[in-house]
Amino acid sequence: MKLNIALLPGDGIGPEVTAESVKALKAIATEFEHTFIFESAPVGAVAIDETGSPLPEKTLELCKNTDAVLFGAIGDPKYDNDPEAPVRPEQGLLKLRKSLGLFANIRPVKAYDSLLDASPLKEEKIAGTDISIYRELTGGIYFGEKQLSEDGNYASDLCAYSREEIERIAHLAFKAARQRDNKLTLVDKANVLESSRLWRKVVTEMGSQYPDVELDFLFVDNAAMQLILNPGQFDVILTENMFGDIISDEASVIGGSIGLLASASVGEQFALFEPIHGSFPQGKGKGIANPIASILSAAMMLDHFNLTEEAQRIRDAVDKSLELDITTPDLNKNGNRISTRQVGDFIEDFITNPDETNLNYANIHLGQSTII
Repeated sequence: MKLNIALLPGDGIGPEVTAESVKALKAIATEFEHTFIFESAPVGAVAIDETGSPLPEKTLELCKNTDAVLFGAIGDPKYDNDPEAPVRPEQGLLKLRKSLGLFANIRPVKAYDSLLDASPLKEEKIAGTDISIYRELTGGIYFGEKQLSEDGNYASDLCAYSREEIERIAHLAFKAARQRDNKLTLVDKANVLESSRLWRKVVTEMGSQYPDVELDFLFVDNAAMQLILNPGQFDVILTENMFGDIISDEASVIGGSIGLLASASVGEQFALFEPIHGSFPQGKGKGIANPIASILSAAMMLDHFNLTEEAQRIRDAVDKSLELDITTPDLNKNGNRISTRQVGDFIEDFITNPDETNLNYANIHLGQSTII
């Protein structure tokens, strides 16, 4: 298969982690005889510095004329610390999602057996957790009408949803549940918000089309608590934009590091794949950024094109790296100084040598004693 991939590394650690996902994809292309062509473009703070826009037209056009987008991260302290900045990096990502019609954000959350002790939660609470969060991405309060009074003392953000916006992502979530454990949980705030009551009405009606899927409902405050108390109760979570943003970040603590969480943003025509972590400017250039979320996002991209064996090869490589503790400082249990690049090197090596244990690679390349 030939794929043209738009590469948008972005800000902070974005270029570092994206480089490792590209490395993994190139290894996949070699092993499975595919052709992946990458073309880079600026987005976020680096794009503002270059062009004055967080999403230059050339970047947007590139994304519209490629098969998929591999995204890094955006954000910079000079904008984070200036709430009155008229142009912000995050505007670029929001515009990109809207322009490409990426209405569904899919975020897997998994508790790896080898990392149960890395989570701040009790092992017996999180063991076996495997959740897929479906977050609506182009509607709601983030895109609703915004107002600020002339005196600057009153502000409002409108949260608006249509039946069509709800139905299109709900269909995806129901279908995903059918491929998993046949359970779908709608997270809303229907006891207070009219928009949530519409979500609950529409999703309830749709449930009759998927009688094999168990449908239940949780208010978002209770869902946030249940994610910590008993995450294993969830299979597929469906929710609106802001609730999904918050819930999925909260869920990152289950696995022990936000550096493990990948995501796919899909629409009718386009698809974008990115780690859910931010730009982590404090870690820029230090080689400490965890590239696994970006690498797993690349695996989700392969799944999107039905390259399931290739995607599984990447996931097997990630599993082995975690098993052998070949991880960056956020996860490393033995205090070894393993860099972003070295994690990527190991995963690349496993992709090309999947039948080996890779123990020799770990020992030789990471400066430990050699096994003969």
